[in-house]
Amino acid sequence: MRFILSALLVLTLAACASQGPTTKTATNPASQQAVADALRKNATAKETINVDQGSVNQLTSQDADLWGRIRRGFQMPDLQTDLVDMQLNWYLQRPDYVQRMTERSQKYLYHIVEELEARHMPTELALLPFIESAYSPQALSVAKAAGMWQFMPGTGRTYNLKQNMWQDERRDVLASTSAALDYLSNLHDMFGDWQLALAAYNWGEGNVQRAIARNEAAGLPTDYLSLRMPNETRNYVPKLQAVKNIIMNPQMYGLTLPAIPNHPYFVTVTTSHDIDVDVAARLANLSTDEFRSLNPSFRKPVILGATQPQILLPFDNASAFERNLKAYSGSLSSWTTYTVDQRATPAAIAQKIGVDADTLMEVNKIPVGMRLKPGSTIVVPRGSDDDEDISADVAESAVLAMEPDVPDTRKMLIRVRRNQSMSAIALRYGVSVGQLKAWNKTRRDQVSRGQVIVLHVPVGKPVPSEPGPEKIATDVQGGGVQKIGTHVAETRGDRKKGRGRSAIVKVAEPTGKASAPVASKGKVEKVSASAPGKASKGAAESHPKTAASAKKKGK
Repeated sequence: MRFILSALLVLTLAACASQGPTTKTATNPASQQAVADALRKNATAKETINVDQGSVNQLTSQDADLWGRIRRGFQMPDLQTDLVDMQLNWYLQRPDYVQRMTERSQKYLYHIVEELEARHMPTELALLPFIESAYSPQALSVAKAAGMWQFMPGTGRTYNLKQNMWQDERRDVLASTSAALDYLSNLHDMFGDWQLALAAYNWGEGNVQRAIARNEAAGLPTDYLSLRMPNETRNYVPKLQAVKNIIMNPQMYGLTLPAIPNHPYFVTVTTSHDIDVDVAARLANLSTDEFRSLNPSFRKPVILGATQPQILLPFDNASAFERNLKAYSGSLSSWTTYTVDQRATPAAIAQKIGVDADTLMEVNKIPVGMRLKPGSTIVVPRGSDDDEDISADVAESAVLAMEPDVPDTRKMLIRVRRNQSMSAIALRYGVSVGQLKAWNKTRRDQVSRGQVIVLHVPVGKPVPSEPGPEKIATDVQGGGVQKIGTHVAETRGDRKKGRGRSAIVKVAEPTGKASAPVASKGKVEKVSASAPGKASKGAAESHPKTAASAKKKGK
């Protein structure tokens, strides 16, 4: 369907262009540039050109200053408060910052204004990325909000922004803009007021609804200025109003806005072939940094043709990309994928498939000290005989799952036989006090006699041998019960003075493996394994043999 639409678009544009100069009549660079300049007036990012079958063309738009067009579309009532004055002074004291923001916005403003006008929404909303991200598609907040419009992961998924190992559409200029305007439109329908809609965009609609309900219950007004809200939200609309004041009359504040022509900065192209980001940038006559500034959503060094990618390029560069791609005879992509079939470190995988371990970790953003889980898909260099593109199934379902590269552990339950410190137990079993406290969900530094302590020790690590009652452990390999200690009676003096030793009452199987039934005097006891860091929910009972020994001692 995309190919058919692209073909129809090309035919339509060719018919529209038949009344004037066409690319077929351009026989020298000067005339080609003239045609390009004429076609520039037709540019729009709403149309995607399939460069495998079509050509780069654009739609008409009047050539005028974009700032003037934005001012004419202002619809929101002005807010006049001391907070607005404070935010305005903040910007005026930082003219270099304002200059950088406005210059950065040149690539994206036209598209956002086009979208707002198509939806009959206030053009003040085109200024919102100034507040959210300073117009940086690469922006990432400490709360993990990403992109120009600062979508949280959950909200992004609600508005159908893909977030997978290949792409994060929260950073995609076209997808995130469409999602943000959908969200803002829904909020306006919900509250019937743009200031409340903006407060909900920053704070969440549920919080704004509850603030309104509190005021209604107290007989108070429910407008933006009357609600009780966090300082960030209280300053949110004043920040937007301050930027609006600057855009409305920059001369009044001694500022000069960069000229932004009222035509698109970029057009959209797509291809059905995998192509490296570096190769795409080179074919478009752009540096990799320039290419990524328009296409920040691509997370890997390769763009997958199976995803029908939307590649944003300035008009002249899109024309160059089309020409160079059709004339290119080399390999477009140098990357493929590899699926891990068992837990392994990056170094082990790299050695197995014959690639550089550092390259593998860098390309896949695998932190040091991590290993990959089974089923993980990673990007690896293509072999000399591998010329197939990455499949649509891999593009859709591939995941990269990691875990700390630490030894497998087994869970142990220790019944303490005397009062002692956490540090003493930690030292005895070779773990840290912090781990011991986390496993047992406690902050206490002391352990009382009779208390059951949870431990996680590496599989294969010998358990310290201590004098005390008979120690019993589950034999997870054989499915039976195995003695791992000797029966040593305590003297009355030992019991009286609290010199009894710890007794191991259970040792569970290694974490992550299925538990085996344990037979004991006709009774089946199921021993469950829990992950490191999770304490058992209830106190463990002693093994029957241990209980019998205790009974004989009169306990």
